[in-house]
Amino acid sequence: VMRVTFLDHSGFLVETGSAALLFDWWKGELPAIKPELPLYVFASHRHEDHFDPRIFALEDGTREVRFILGHDIKLSPRNLERWGVSPGTAEQCHILSGGQTKVLPHAVIEALPSTDEGEAFLITADGQTIFHAGDLNWWHWEGEDKGWNRNMEVNFKKYAEPLRGRTIDLAMLPLDPRLGEAGFWGPAYFLETADIRRFLPMHQWGDFCFTWKFLEKHPAFTDRVLPVKEPGQVFAL
Repeated sequence: VMRVTFLDHSGFLVETGSAALLFDWWKGELPAIKPELPLYVFASHRHEDHFDPRIFALEDGTREVRFILGHDIKLSPRNLERWGVSPGTAEQCHILSGGQTKVLPHAVIEALPSTDEGEAFLITADGQTIFHAGDLNWWHWEGEDKGWNRNMEVNFKKYAEPLRGRTIDLAMLPLDPRLGEAGFWGPAYFLETADIRRFLPMHQWGDFCFTWKFLEKHPAFTDRVLPVKEPGQVFAL
């Protein structure tokens, strides 16, 4: 059984039997986490709607905490000082680039490149496979140069290819209303490429009704979509 709390935007807390996985938390109230669970804190990339340096304060000595960071989050001496990161906390940080895999005591983490900044993360823990896409998405902007949009499509499909045929128990994928109907393309492609059992929409900027528009266009995915309605919502899977 997994317990999933939607924090806000692209932030989620996923609790498995033996670990707590915190994704892209910068907004929303973090619920109490069982003290016996090690905490793995993921930040897919440096954008302020995905990364807040206050995450490092979660390493307070009360539990095992590790940080898994996209490669564009630079742990330079200046940043470590600015963010108040102690040497001990810095030792618990793991920087991953697309294509790399990290084996930790409670999880195996695979990083995929992103079509924006940083990485997406595929995690295997307690026999469950969990995918957080970060900003890996089929970004298509009306008014953007046609060549840019075409290049985005090519890169998105290339970067998503390692997921082909994989069974994923839970996927958190961007469903961004700013793109209009083009916002459906990325999640639909993910759902067609991988065997995704449950899909939690994210990156919706509070426009949670966009999920229903997606399902009107793609009713075949209805049984796999878990509509998000408000921050703090809890899902038991």
